[in-house]
Amino acid sequence: MIIKFDYLVIGSGIAGLSFALKAAHHGTVGIVAKKGITDTNTNLAQGGIAAVMAPDDLLEYHIKDTLESGGGLSRLETVQAVVEAGPRMIMELKDLGIPFTAQIDHPDRPELGREGGHSHRRIIHAKDMTGQTVQKVLAERALEHPNIQVFDHYLALDLLPEKDLSGQMRVTGAWVLDILKGDVAAMTAKVVIMATGGSGKVYLYTTNPDGASGDGLAMGWRAGAEVANLEFVQFHPTCLFHPQLHNFLISEAVRGEGGRLINTEGAPIMKNHPQGDLACRDVVALAIDSEMKRSGADNVFLDITHRPAEFIKDRFPKIYSTCLSLGLDITRQPIPVVPAAHYQCGGLLVDLDGRTTRPGLYAIGEVAATGLHGANRLASNSLLEALVMADRAFKAAVNEVKTTSHPALKEPVNPWPSGKLGHAPAEAVLITQSWDEIRRFMWNYVGIVRSDQRLHMAAKRLALVKSEIDDFFRNFEVDADLVEVRNIAAVADLIIRSATLRRESRGLHFSLSWPEQDDVNFKKDTVLRNPEPSLFPGLKA
Repeated sequence: MIIKFDYLVIGSGIAGLSFALKAAHHGTVGIVAKKGITDTNTNLAQGGIAAVMAPDDLLEYHIKDTLESGGGLSRLETVQAVVEAGPRMIMELKDLGIPFTAQIDHPDRPELGREGGHSHRRIIHAKDMTGQTVQKVLAERALEHPNIQVFDHYLALDLLPEKDLSGQMRVTGAWVLDILKGDVAAMTAKVVIMATGGSGKVYLYTTNPDGASGDGLAMGWRAGAEVANLEFVQFHPTCLFHPQLHNFLISEAVRGEGGRLINTEGAPIMKNHPQGDLACRDVVALAIDSEMKRSGADNVFLDITHRPAEFIKDRFPKIYSTCLSLGLDITRQPIPVVPAAHYQCGGLLVDLDGRTTRPGLYAIGEVAATGLHGANRLASNSLLEALVMADRAFKAAVNEVKTTSHPALKEPVNPWPSGKLGHAPAEAVLITQSWDEIRRFMWNYVGIVRSDQRLHMAAKRLALVKSEIDDFFRNFEVDADLVEVRNIAAVADLIIRSATLRRESRGLHFSLSWPEQDDVNFKKDTVLRNPEPSLFPGLKA
């Protein structure tokens, strides 16, 4: 079965939905959502959206903060374009009916937040539920639009490439799985927009939802799109440390409102840094990691008890209520926290309009390497980037669709075993073991601190696990879990390879073997090219 659209959007976070709502005025749009339409990283984003809205702030300040955070690898053209479009994007969201806490059109704008690395208050938020608030409104608009068709609980398996008249390979759609029914279909489109988010589930501890298995990155790589800077994995410094809740983020906005990081003895951790607790995330995460190793403690603490209780409850209602449900009153007790994998700063390499190096394929949001983040993402620049790049990609894609015919495919040959998926194999424990093993050695060997020896050990173990996953594909009936573990293995491989190539320490990549920053040899992107992209990637791991 072939389902045709003008635009096929894979992913339903802020990037995918923003693109879809704009493109729907110019053609038909299909949205593939692996779980529910709101089950995304966007939905979990607490802090907000960075944009210059205050009278005492300037675009130049935001650009400077972003470049400094990026460790010398941010692309100036991208930084300028994203930052300059920020205020317009915020007003677009306001016009859609998104209820920001800050009165963004008021001259004083008293509710703007501040986070690590920012020189001014410029975080537009909806309390500590910004992502959830934005996601809800965008999803409602998408579901009611007549030109948009949403496929909930559909998993994109691999991209459909086709040779154009010049002999060049072009992406023309994707194979998708109806997870609930087990049916496989081909969805074709004039352009495909990858908006699948990140890959936090590659690591043992992460703030990401379960669906963040790097699917879009792996699919793009298998189809021949170049990837960049995947060694730069951001570990959020403050994930709640609690046995009953493993991936709950404690927003950086807590430190922006005066929260202090302390060790188990109550001593401040960031006292020797010029920016203190508001230093950039790479600095803070490394400091916490060092403190935990020095003391042998399982966690550190984030203390905001010196602020009035009513202020804390009003500013951070989600964090307060969640912690209170676990027996922790953050108005009276410091919050136990640890770093956790949070954001993929690299991804599918794109230009300023979101085009990947594979014709027909765009990438927006966390899955894309736009050049904005460089070696370390500035807090709350992610939702901003998603909005701006979705807007730029939309404008470019509309023009491309005007001059592009629907793919000439008749009934493509289905490369997936038995043509039906979705039924767990009898030996599901083997897939679980592979998943757990990858996530554990990635955490231990390719985490906040790395070394040549650790990377070598990770590569050896991954090679064995990948060969086992290949065997699973040959011998098992393929299901969603197996597809995800294959993608996790592919992304882990790309991270290890990228980290091995960068023989220095910069931003989020800290190597014991190469502790110094080397601008002479490594002030450049780490770009990987797949020498053997597959026409039918579903046949290969």
